[in-house]
Amino acid sequence: MARRSEARPFGEPKRPPAPRPRSEGGGSQVIPERVANRMARRIAIATGIPTLMGMGVFIASYLLVSRGIVEIEPVVTLVASGACFLLGLAGLSYGVLASSWEDAPGSLLGIEQIGVNIGRIRASVRAMRQGSGGGTS
Repeated sequence: MARRSEARPFGEPKRPPAPRPRSEGGGSQVIPERVANRMARRIAIATGIPTLMGMGVFIASYLLVSRGIVEIEPVVTLVASGACFLLGLAGLSYGVLASSWEDAPGSLLGIEQIGVNIGRIRASVRAMRQGSGGGTS
């Protein structure tokens, strides 16, 4: 049976935890809302379009086969839709890496940001490894 952390009178709602203050440096970093929104938009587009295409492959294949326009093997439909879904999965990484992590927005496609952001991730991983004792032994 679960233990209760504090006794509350019947009917009193549980209070949410107090919000943590944002740290300015040193501690955990918070992604600015503007940058998070930019990433979310890119992820939605880069993942949504291929996912819709993957579903569209099934619909188009069904219509073409059921009306006798062309004979399509089921494996072709499966491979084509699977490729679209994999492209959508790659869109998740693209949406994060192609977004400008600065306050100023990047270009429309954000291709130039990918190398910069990968470099930032590598530097962050190196800093975390050095801070935690230098690796495994």
